[in-house]
Amino acid sequence: MAGQAVNVLITGANRGLGLEMVKQMLETYRPVKKLFACCRDPDGPRAEALRTLAKKHPDVISIVRLDAADLCSIKQCAQQVGALVGTGGLNLLINNAGLLCKSALQETSPEEMQNSFTTNVVGPLNIIQEFLPHLRTAAKGSKMPGMSCRKAAVVSISSVLASMQCVKDSYSIFSAIPYRISKAGLNMLTVCAAEELKKDEILFSVLHPGWVRTDMGGEEAEIDAPESVQGMLRVMTSLTEKQNAGFLDYKGHTVPW
Repeated sequence: MAGQAVNVLITGANRGLGLEMVKQMLETYRPVKKLFACCRDPDGPRAEALRTLAKKHPDVISIVRLDAADLCSIKQCAQQVGALVGTGGLNLLINNAGLLCKSALQETSPEEMQNSFTTNVVGPLNIIQEFLPHLRTAAKGSKMPGMSCRKAAVVSISSVLASMQCVKDSYSIFSAIPYRISKAGLNMLTVCAAEELKKDEILFSVLHPGWVRTDMGGEEAEIDAPESVQGMLRVMTSLTEKQNAGFLDYKGHTVPW
């Protein structure tokens, strides 16, 4: 992938799809100037694999604390990233951190709904707000016409479970009320952001990664993380203003709302 070196930020980068994104970005999404790998506890045991990767690529990877449920940590992260990217801005922000609560309607508690919304909707909202100046800087500084993930973009990882049209096909297998409703909220947030910020030429899109064998997806899932991420990065590479406010899966197919 030729072109200008890009600055990328990934939330929830310490395991699962986030960690796989960091790995593959280093290999295929070139040239990456700075890759900000964010997670809640950079020094904890769950970030060991990420720390090992960062040691191998100290000039590219910066591990930064970001808890999607904590506005203070989001603000601090945005300040740190802003200081490091400077006038280059942030080209691609991937909202990957998420919370999966599997409960059905009759068992779902207010706390489960609240926690799911805090991480899956309010978190991405706060992240978009705090990083918007850096995305605007990247868009203004770019010499590329139109919209793309190499210019300025926010890609949020959603799910086909958020699709209202697909509920009848999947509900009996996997109810996950708090997850479905909060991810549907994330989808609406993305569409609204795309409309409000299209004048800034910042691209917004949501991706369904497939049913992936991760801690979140479980052992029975259909595909592994490398296949999902390879597909999603290919889709991100292809995005233009035509897919602004789009809902696509990891193969590039449109997912119904």
